[in-house]
Amino acid sequence: MFDPRVALASLSGESDAAWARGGLPFAGAAFLGGVALDEAARAAARRMVADRDRNEFLPPDPLAFVERQLRALDGAPLLVGVNVRSATPEPVRAAAAVCRDHGAVVEVNAHCRQPELCAAGCGESLLRDADRLVSHVAAAAATGATVGVKVRAEVPGVDLGALAPRLADAGAAMVHVDAMDSPSAVGAVAEAAGDAVFVVANNGVRDRATAREYLALGADAVSVGRPSTDPRVLARVRTAVDEWFGAGDGWTIDEPGAIRSPPDGS
Repeated sequence: MFDPRVALASLSGESDAAWARGGLPFAGAAFLGGVALDEAARAAARRMVADRDRNEFLPPDPLAFVERQLRALDGAPLLVGVNVRSATPEPVRAAAAVCRDHGAVVEVNAHCRQPELCAAGCGESLLRDADRLVSHVAAAAATGATVGVKVRAEVPGVDLGALAPRLADAGAAMVHVDAMDSPSAVGAVAEAAGDAVFVVANNGVRDRATAREYLALGADAVSVGRPSTDPRVLARVRTAVDEWFGAGDGWTIDEPGAIRSPPDGS
């Protein structure tokens, strides 16, 4: 689905087009957002900003914001995704149409665990209500967009392995798994979904060992979260992924921090 098989995972209020371009040339994909779409999600985001000083994207028109960010990345050598939050499927459908027109992935956020978002019916609350999550995925897929879902391990009562085929049947082409402290969740999704979805593993990806652990469990790619602005981390991860898939000579990191591209300049 993308190459190199390193993605930049969305960071609320930080992951915009400029951030995505900063990940070149290490990443093959970047997920912007998360972007709160409907009023329930936007009200929850406003509360998080006011009460806990969080960074959040709260433009006056979220769809126009998504359009601007994607337009800024048109032609970039990246698969671009937009992570979206909504309590209802129709705003996801609208965002998916914008993503479709730019060849981007719309990523349904069933991941965020902030209580404000969960109370609004967004994020992790969708994992606890699989029928509602499936309706979000189906609404997005109906537009012809490529659809991904970001999920979280260790949610009580949620079996990600059992959920993955349902997401695929609804039209999801990608499942982005935050493994938390349970890397085996990545393997469960990969085994259950087979070739029906592209599995991206997230959480703690920092170096060769962590990247290879997820790839050995069956992940098709890995994503980097908080260190996504650190070129040293990105270089280590890309080297590990390239080694795993036999894709070139990798990247050299010279102490105390200079980064040199492979000998062929690729």
